[in-house]
Amino acid sequence: MLKAEQPRFVHRYLASVLALASHRISDEFHVEVRKAGLTVTKWRLLASLIEGEGETVGALAELAITKQPTLSKVLPGLEAEGLITLQTVRSDRRQTLVTITPKGTKLISGLCASAMQHQRRILAQLDPDHADRLVDMLRDIISH
Repeated sequence: MLKAEQPRFVHRYLASVLALASHRISDEFHVEVRKAGLTVTKWRLLASLIEGEGETVGALAELAITKQPTLSKVLPGLEAEGLITLQTVRSDRRQTLVTITPKGTKLISGLCASAMQHQRRILAQLDPDHADRLVDMLRDIISH
């Protein structure tokens, strides 16, 4: 795949390398998500809400890497299942706050733990210092 002599453009271009790595890592873990009875979209939404105070629909779409129209279709089902609550924001009636419920937290907690184990297995292939720096550098890229 990656040739040491002269890598192809897609192997030198950061966006492409990140996308390829993300795709490979995600695909491996999404097998576990489907075994748990969740779609990838539902997993991303619930995982984005856990350990938080709630998110507006717009912020959740960004965190979960999901288009807002898709989110708007999925959220009512998650609410009907008792996994999230939807509340209109008092200060801006156009916004909806999405919060995970205890039932949603219970469902997703095990998967989050499995996701972190999966991440440790992936990063174990790297020098420990490089693994920590990689995650920190990616966070820096995201925040800028």
